[in-house]
Amino acid sequence: MTGDERTADVEPALRSYGVSVESIDLGDPLELTYMTAFPGREVHRGEIGRALNALIDRAEADEWDPVRVEGTVVRSPGDVLGTWHAEAEWFEALNSYEISETEFSARVLDTLSHESDGEASHESDPEADR
Repeated sequence: MTGDERTADVEPALRSYGVSVESIDLGDPLELTYMTAFPGREVHRGEIGRALNALIDRAEADEWDPVRVEGTVVRSPGDVLGTWHAEAEWFEALNSYEISETEFSARVLDTLSHESDGEASHESDPEADR
């Protein structure tokens, strides 16, 4: 499988995990913008997980070479809810069992910021998830 084939299938893989891809730039970094199905006040963590699981599964199957991923979550085109990122090294450490899935998730969630408050969110508001 060539490098182009390895990256060309990333968008369909994300969509198969329920990620509503608005735009994707498969460079380094991989820039992913997706529309949330949960347009509340905070980014839905489960959606971040689905996007990351699609990439982790592709990396484990040697179908994607990890790069930094920069995620932008929108409520509608142009209405940014928040952003997050994951470093290439984190994917590699996860794949080589140097860190756990919990540690990987914690690292990503530590990068999460919400457009409304401009600060990183570290706590989930149960009311916002409804």
